[in-house]
Amino acid sequence: MRVPATLGLLSLIAVACVNGQAPAPPASTQAASTAPAAGTNHTLTAVPGIKVGHHTLTERPTGCTVILVDGQGAVGGVSQRGGAPGTRETDLLDPGNMVDKVNAVVLSGGSAFGLEAATGTVRWLEEHDIGWDVRIAKVPIVPAAILFDLPVGGNPKIRPTADCGYRAAGIASSAPVPEGSVGAGAGATVGKSGGPGRSMKGGLGSYSITLPNGLSVGAIVAVNAVGDIIDPDSGKVVAGVRNPDGSFADARTLLRTGQTGPRPRAAENTTIGLVATNAKLTKAQVSRMALMADDGFARAIFPAHTQGDGDTVFSLATGQWDGEVDISQIGALAADVMARAIVRGATEATGIPNIPAARDLKK
Repeated sequence: MRVPATLGLLSLIAVACVNGQAPAPPASTQAASTAPAAGTNHTLTAVPGIKVGHHTLTERPTGCTVILVDGQGAVGGVSQRGGAPGTRETDLLDPGNMVDKVNAVVLSGGSAFGLEAATGTVRWLEEHDIGWDVRIAKVPIVPAAILFDLPVGGNPKIRPTADCGYRAAGIASSAPVPEGSVGAGAGATVGKSGGPGRSMKGGLGSYSITLPNGLSVGAIVAVNAVGDIIDPDSGKVVAGVRNPDGSFADARTLLRTGQTGPRPRAAENTTIGLVATNAKLTKAQVSRMALMADDGFARAIFPAHTQGDGDTVFSLATGQWDGEVDISQIGALAADVMARAIVRGATEATGIPNIPAARDLKK
């Protein structure tokens, strides 16, 4: 039987981009009784003011994901706790620094080469007269982070370019976010703490919650971890290090008994994501939101934030909700939706030769 996806609700796959084409949605691993009613959006784009676009390369599994903000931007923050980050424009997100609006965030495969995708998104924003107004021009503010997927599926010289980021921005939509082996999660893998040949396919996941009072909090994440992916509700492994018979070895057991493989090399992994809310937050509050959302990594990935991961979480506040702000509540919700998005990144992924996905395994 299939490894169950015990978290989250099935997102309706409405738009995607695989070199500009909409792919067929992957088969669901959810039980029918947990699927939302038709038309329900439980992904990041349920947060008002947020759009998402993917560009997925077909020559090798890799790609990028662009999160666009409506209007002239949103307040942004970041939490960077992994030991091997690859990022752009994270210093300006510090609460002590001047710029207080972000126009887009780019998540990309391709290791440091993939940071070029943000250049394409900047070009798209400039063409649409969007950016930080410096009187003589509007300068698009586009933080970005990358993950390492170069060994997966073929020629490592195939990686996201500026054109990839431009195309992803151009098709960004408020429709439910396509999940699985798309965009920045196309070449993601997980469960590498046991050594070569024992990993599984990771992917891109998204999840959101909207409270009765209208407050929305959502997450999107490309899951490319050293560690296993754990369902925090059940404590069970949903994807990770495999035994020779294909069963889960469980990284927690390997670590506690000293059976782990070679140490992960710096920059070869990395889970990158973003949380957003429609609340009105200050720059300090949105930074706290990112920090608290990072707890979702620790709940759903074991081990997380290792020396071989560049784990990074961005945060955005669109300010379209006028309710009273409780940053502790928003941060707690951000951690919850992030953990659920991580699980979905693994359970919605599609396997490739020699790297199975959760949906491929049988007990």
